[in-house]
Amino acid sequence: MSLQQKAMYLTGRPVGISLRNGQGVSGVLCGVQGGQVYVMQYLYAQQFATFHYPFNQINDIMPYPSC
Repeated sequence: MSLQQKAMYLTGRPVGISLRNGQGVSGVLCGVQGGQVYVMQYLYAQQFATFHYPFNQINDIMPYPSC
């Protein structure tokens, strides 16, 4: 399954994303558009923000396991 297909399948679910620069992010995958994924991430207190990451910066997208 390609990274784009995987992202579309996981839309609406909590995911972990490993980036090519060695960093990782996590949040709810909100959507895929224009070669990018949009992820709602927790900031602090009661604040959340949507970030976008181009597919060429993503190494892999993994769904959160169940508890």
